[in-house]
Amino acid sequence: MTHQSDDHDSTSASTSRLKRARNRFSLLADKAEDEEIERRIRDGLELSGATPWILIFAIFIASVGLNINSTAVVIGAMLISPLMGPIMGVGLGVAVYDFKLVKRALFNLGMATLISLVVSTLYFSISPLDNAQSELLSRVSPTVWDVLIALFGGLAGIIGVTRKEKSNVIPGVAIATALMPPVCTAGFGIATEQWSFVGGALYLYTINCVFISLATIIGIRILRLKPHSFADEKVERRVKMSLLIIAIVTAIPSAYLGAKLVNEEVFKSNVNKFITQEFTFKDTQVASSKIDSKTRTIELALVGLPLSQATLQNIERRLAVAQLEGTKIIVHQTNDNKVDVTALKSGLLSDLYLNGQEALLQKDQQVKQLQQELKIKNALFANSNDIFAELRAQYPSVTSIFLGQGVDLPADVNQKQMLQLSVRTSEPLSSEDKVRIENWFKVRTKTDTVLLNFVVNQDN
Repeated sequence: MTHQSDDHDSTSASTSRLKRARNRFSLLADKAEDEEIERRIRDGLELSGATPWILIFAIFIASVGLNINSTAVVIGAMLISPLMGPIMGVGLGVAVYDFKLVKRALFNLGMATLISLVVSTLYFSISPLDNAQSELLSRVSPTVWDVLIALFGGLAGIIGVTRKEKSNVIPGVAIATALMPPVCTAGFGIATEQWSFVGGALYLYTINCVFISLATIIGIRILRLKPHSFADEKVERRVKMSLLIIAIVTAIPSAYLGAKLVNEEVFKSNVNKFITQEFTFKDTQVASSKIDSKTRTIELALVGLPLSQATLQNIERRLAVAQLEGTKIIVHQTNDNKVDVTALKSGLLSDLYLNGQEALLQKDQQVKQLQQELKIKNALFANSNDIFAELRAQYPSVTSIFLGQGVDLPADVNQKQMLQLSVRTSEPLSSEDKVRIENWFKVRTKTDTVLLNFVVNQDN
């Protein structure tokens, strides 16, 4: 009976813990009413009144930020961008089988995209700055990581929208997924006729739109919002299949680009390790290096004594061991006119500057130390008259003193600097007086490393 009671208590405790854990992670506990959720999303997808003007101004801000390479300005533009609304509207419409809502959301999204492209193209057409900065370049090569960011960002967004209390999740999702910068980058590509920018940026924008919508659909289904119309199994299966195909078609190129990026980074890492390990010579240094992962080429500029062909051939044979099969090494040495002088000068000047800064710091510390030692010496010798006067006042037989500094060089220990005081008197001093003078001199000079010598004048 007791065993049965213990088992029952243990089961009840486990059930209670599981219930608490389920409640802690429940998305239904603080979910807003279905009507309120739909109202929020439907209000956000409309592109009328002030919303188009906010979009236009946000596009101008984002374009300026991309043009001057200012991350803070780009983030500010993303915070006020209204592009998230139509995207989530598409997801809501598909999730509740409201296909009129899907059409309206897609139309508004298309209009917002068109306005964004026109405004950004107009700006970049009249801007005097036409160089592609890092903020622009980072939006033209989407990878599978952008898919994950859009998916998880969209999930966070739909959870935030469906809470009873309004949260600040949506602005964060807008920043994380970066909806607006890709459209502006496409506008830059159109204005400068760099079509690779247009394709890459619009592909990133498509990834964000598709996977935020997909995340919205998943979130709405998990939260069990009521469908607006009855969907038989055939319609439901068709919707699911269409979503799957769209997701796969959108993600496949990004997976390829992601794998390509990983391979390039691995190649560069292996090359840098190879250069560090193989090109370590006493009289020859690597002044600059260029790594081209596309053509698998390593180009090096060396300074110092030229390496022999045999040495270079031995290094090339070790490429396979470093997982660099098929890689070509081009070496420019000091007697080669093909050395990249600009890179060489830049590297040398950088090394000289850093070495010079370090040397100056060491010299400055040495100077300070020497100045301190000189200050102590000068203070000692400046007070030599006072030392003689004080000593003569206590011992009138003192006729003169010799004050100096030297080095004690014993045979069994390290050398040490010492202060020397030689006292000349007209008559011999007692042992007690000599000890007293030595102690006084230590206190007077604030050091224990002293050497005293007492001399009696011979003429007395």
